[in-house]
Amino acid sequence: MTGSRSIDLRPVASPAFGPVPAADNGKRFFVWTIGCQMNEADSAKIGAMLQEVGYRPTQDEEEADIVVLNSCVVRQAAEDKVAGKLTSLVGLKRRRPEVPLVLTGCMVTKQQEALRQRFPHVDLFFDPSDFDQLQRVVPELAELEDDLAQLPHYYLPEASTTTDSAAITAFVPIIYGCNFLCSYCIVPYRRGKERSRPLSDIVREVEELVAKGVREVTLLGQTVNAYGHDLPRQVGLADLLRAVDAVPGLERLRFLTSHPKYMSDEIIDAMAELPSVCEHMNLPVQAGDDEVLRRMRRTYGRDDWKERIAYTRHRMPLATVATDVIVGFPGETEAQFARTHDLLEEVGCDKVHLAMYSPRPGTLSARWQDDVPHAEKQRRHRELEALQLRLCTERNARRLGERVDVLVEGHAKGRWSGRTRGNTLVHFSDERDVYGKLVDVVITQTGPWFLIGEPVGPPR
Repeated sequence: MTGSRSIDLRPVASPAFGPVPAADNGKRFFVWTIGCQMNEADSAKIGAMLQEVGYRPTQDEEEADIVVLNSCVVRQAAEDKVAGKLTSLVGLKRRRPEVPLVLTGCMVTKQQEALRQRFPHVDLFFDPSDFDQLQRVVPELAELEDDLAQLPHYYLPEASTTTDSAAITAFVPIIYGCNFLCSYCIVPYRRGKERSRPLSDIVREVEELVAKGVREVTLLGQTVNAYGHDLPRQVGLADLLRAVDAVPGLERLRFLTSHPKYMSDEIIDAMAELPSVCEHMNLPVQAGDDEVLRRMRRTYGRDDWKERIAYTRHRMPLATVATDVIVGFPGETEAQFARTHDLLEEVGCDKVHLAMYSPRPGTLSARWQDDVPHAEKQRRHRELEALQLRLCTERNARRLGERVDVLVEGHAKGRWSGRTRGNTLVHFSDERDVYGKLVDVVITQTGPWFLIGEPVGPPR
């Protein structure tokens, strides 16, 4: 979850699920989220708080009694989308001035006065994870003041007629902020220094999730594998993985996003040894040229990243690998880009989140000349997309006839969908209600981005 990760710009109105809420007070809340999984987790926490005082979620902002937008500024496109959404709410505020409009997320940090001038119809701006500020527009939350930290990062969705009526997967933040100062990334300036949550609090939250039916948990952090170094009794991510793996009933455990500098043998060994930890490594490389990495302030070289992937595959031969890459960084030559292309072809990742560099005000690289033309950035982006299409098509073709274990997360267009332990998307048809179940699927069709198969045996 570094500043350059590929971002899904689609809004998420109800990102997760949660505890049995207080009695319905007749009020509704609408949460709109853009950006990374950390934002989704923060939005879910807000939802849990509002449900605790009797609010219910709605997918329709027009019927909401409070509207919360959770913003992202990693790239200009995300910030522009937030600004557009805020502008679109001017009409709602005119029609229903009593409805509080709230903006949180990375767009807010150190920008509150400027945002008030730009969006005077917004009632409250608060920094990421500064949840108690909501009491200013929802006074009922004052009663929860001593318990906010204990509320989980999930909430119950509005009742629906679909089978998706319980949480199956959930995000759990374990460390906030980032101590790295990558030259292109605004996140450390907006989310602050690293702050790890106590291990016992995380384990308790996972236990609560599992008790509510969650089967897969993803541990989150801007630099998730830096977890624990700031705690009084220093523990690490490997210790946390062991503690969470011991929670009865947890089927799958993931974590993201990691930094190559902190991806230790101990963490990889824990992944290989613990039954719930999935065989999937998310390790951003950002560039395949050491000089570009130096200017990015990434603190490692291409060979360091390659070695971490090699050790991961040594310990887990079936592990899948995801990474992030930025093309067109200031000063990136054609030869340097070619080294990125060659690295990706050599290593063969299962997923590459691609981004074209764009300067973010307040970062070091924003002071430099953005000297790679936009058309050239597009060409490099397309070239890596074509490489990834070829590599993933070839790799997935070898999975024809393979039997995979799928955790079913949804149903649409007449078929079920879920992911393997390696995070590969699989679709299949089944007349049974298998939502939230583990289903063995034999792959009958392959493609670069997902697999199609037929279920075998009883769901679990």
